[in-house]
Amino acid sequence: MNAVVIAVLIMILLSLLRIHVVIALVTGAIVGGLTAGFTLDETLTIFGNGLGTNAGVALSYAMLGAFAIAISFTGLPNLLVQSAISVVGKNGESKKKTLTKVLILFGILLISVFSQNIIPIHIAFIPILIPPLLKVFNALLLDRRTVATIMTFGLKAPYILFPFGFGLIFHEIIERNMADSGMDIELGMIPQALVLPVLGMVLGLCFAVFVSYTKNRIYEERGLEKGENEESDFSYSASSALIGILSILTVLLLQYFTKSMIFSAFTGLTILYIYFTYLHFSGRYTLSKSESLMTNGMKMMAFIAFVMIASGGFAEVLRETGHVDSLVSTVANIIGENKGLAAMLMLVVGLLITMGIGSSFSTIPIITVIFVPLAATIGFSPLATIALIGTAGALGDAGSPASDSTLGPTAGLNVDGQHHHIWDTCVPTFLHLNLPLMLFGWIAAIIL
Repeated sequence: MNAVVIAVLIMILLSLLRIHVVIALVTGAIVGGLTAGFTLDETLTIFGNGLGTNAGVALSYAMLGAFAIAISFTGLPNLLVQSAISVVGKNGESKKKTLTKVLILFGILLISVFSQNIIPIHIAFIPILIPPLLKVFNALLLDRRTVATIMTFGLKAPYILFPFGFGLIFHEIIERNMADSGMDIELGMIPQALVLPVLGMVLGLCFAVFVSYTKNRIYEERGLEKGENEESDFSYSASSALIGILSILTVLLLQYFTKSMIFSAFTGLTILYIYFTYLHFSGRYTLSKSESLMTNGMKMMAFIAFVMIASGGFAEVLRETGHVDSLVSTVANIIGENKGLAAMLMLVVGLLITMGIGSSFSTIPIITVIFVPLAATIGFSPLATIALIGTAGALGDAGSPASDSTLGPTAGLNVDGQHHHIWDTCVPTFLHLNLPLMLFGWIAAIIL
């Protein structure tokens, strides 16, 4: 049996059974390593070696969590919540309820899309924007699965299609690896090849928003698990709201120019510390409180941080087994010259690998080395090959328990403990984004 298939299936099965995803990742890695012939000690050593892969990302998320809580000291989140609730009514019974839902969802979609291309900060906006809006979602009886699907779409579709920000990185990875594997293409061909797969995601998103999750869903009014309702209930003033906006803009701009979430979040925290300690004299944010602030911020983002760290070890075990290449080679032997079957099996291979690794960017180099000569042998055009590689690489990013495209939305929507990572984020995004992406990617490979 192929160790990669076994490991990924174990991880997915345990996650669906509501076993914590970190435990599922560790278990899947151990079973995969043993299946590949490694001893338990060897498997654990390889797993440990991979843990540091995403350590920097995990620290970045912890810093962003601390910054998101620090923003609560300005009262800016309360201003946002009170303004929104004044429009929808505290019980969500305003006549403008439907319009407000549409505007909020559209706003979240725009911000999610912009986070990939125009202001490439990825998921950094989630811990700042989403937790304060949960009260508004509750008042509107809004199903959070809708919000999760919208955010995951916004975090994924733009980089697949548009060659800007993270999209440029994704397209360059495709172009470079295809060239290294013997097929030269132009960057301008990639959007042409991937527009149809992304259209499938758009249709899936529309189905989720307008069909699947239109019914009201009731959530309890709870304090945030990040902590500390008392810390997020500070009153606001004009100066504190402005300093909050200034710190957020600073974080966004520094993230854009320095590409460092750690440094940008640290700078935002510093601005707030200086304001409240030396200018505002409120005593809200002092050096003595900074320790609890960082701790509470890490609590809010600890879930995503630990999963990212564990997924690094899981991915390292998959790579070291050597079974990724054998999986692709097996598919090549089964295919023969049947284009339809070839395209579907290649997409399934990409889905399995990305579901396990949790990163489409990391999947592209793994599959391209086999997919390019295979596609050329079967007779796929360069555009069709791009569609196959781009779609196969992106498949699984939505729906994967280890992907930041799902971890980010869960981290924001579950701060009050009422949004399950697997059943409320991974399953909805898999059904509404991955399945249409696979179908339309297959169609693109056949007709291009």
